[in-house]
Amino acid sequence: MSSAIAFEEPVPFVEENIMKPLSEEQEEIMIKDEALHSSENPKELENPGLSSGTFLCPDSEKCLSTIASLCKHRRVDVGEKPFACSECGQCFRRKKELTVHERIHTGEKPFACSECGKCFRRKDELTVHERIHTGEKPFACSECEKCFRSNGELTNHERIHTGEKPFACSECGKCFRTTGDLTKHERIHTGEKRFACSECEKCFRSNGELTNHERIHTGEKPFACSECGKCFRIMGDLTIHQRIHTGEKPFVCSECEKCFRTNSDFTVHQRIHTGEKPFACSECEKCFRSNGELTKHERIHTGEKPFACSECGKCFRTKSDFTVHQRIHTGEKPFVCSECEKCFRTNSDFTVHQRIHTGEKPFACSECEKCFRSNSELTKHERIHTGEKPFACSECGKCFRTKSNLTAHERTHTGV
Repeated sequence: MSSAIAFEEPVPFVEENIMKPLSEEQEEIMIKDEALHSSENPKELENPGLSSGTFLCPDSEKCLSTIASLCKHRRVDVGEKPFACSECGQCFRRKKELTVHERIHTGEKPFACSECGKCFRRKDELTVHERIHTGEKPFACSECEKCFRSNGELTNHERIHTGEKPFACSECGKCFRTTGDLTKHERIHTGEKRFACSECEKCFRSNGELTNHERIHTGEKPFACSECGKCFRIMGDLTIHQRIHTGEKPFVCSECEKCFRTNSDFTVHQRIHTGEKPFACSECEKCFRSNGELTKHERIHTGEKPFACSECGKCFRTKSDFTVHQRIHTGEKPFVCSECEKCFRTNSDFTVHQRIHTGEKPFACSECEKCFRSNSELTKHERIHTGEKPFACSECGKCFRTKSNLTAHERTHTGV
């Protein structure tokens, strides 16, 4: 049989070559040369129609002009991965890919940042990191012109515009834009929480969650608002806060077109339309639209009032009630009527006041259909029909429909 394939000269077997490790190129040629001579590649020797100096790939039957191009073809097109990790068995197409991978096992990070000293396994990771210091963001989104430090970050961002979520959970089918988001999600199913806080031993599914948590212990708030200087523990909280200044409300309800600054507020609002109340009180089984509402309610049963006023010591169940109370001491009345310039401590008082100007009376009595500007006014009125008098005098036991009537009566006992 005439020879149809020209083989390159094998590396001479001398002691000098035993002592020296082969270069990457030599190693790949040796691997391919061995493969071409093995019995696994019979087509190479059985096809006499090939011209001299032509190399046939036994898998794709493609003809290559040099053994180097054959090696590249088998790695790229055929998917051959001749370089295997001795630790975990993972295989790679290139020797340098294996070298980078092996640093996972050895912990080697040879590329150090000259600014902060942080070290990296790969040169490209260092390059992306260095852009934090230089501020360079060379990758721009063609849709919104937002810029990013790496092409990978841009690719993840572009999926926001395209809606692409290529990474699917094998358990529940939920899809994600990034493989990192998928990995974190999968830990919900496995229950894995591999990141533990050294202070309180609380565990988290991702390193990012742990980092955010650790700032509770350190008090670190590295994200500052450029408008008002307020600082936040996590970037997401700063982003939401900045919408107060910009007025941005990107989450729009398709039912009533009301807009919201945060996705969580939007989700809770949607339950008004769906009627969903997924959070149930274990004491009285009353249900709520949000976990926050449930937490506030549970304090009725526990009697907990965690918000104490530093001025008078009065305690409150909710942060919002506490904030409103503080305005008594500070005199702050941040809600100003544009019609008469009267000011109010609470938004609810302001809303009720505005109805004086608009004439709106949205609360109607089911008995006599009389209408009122506020729900509290309606409640007082309804006691006329029910005969309810919930406010009793501690001195004489006489009862009254309203707190103000009781207060006026108590003065007959005190003489004030």
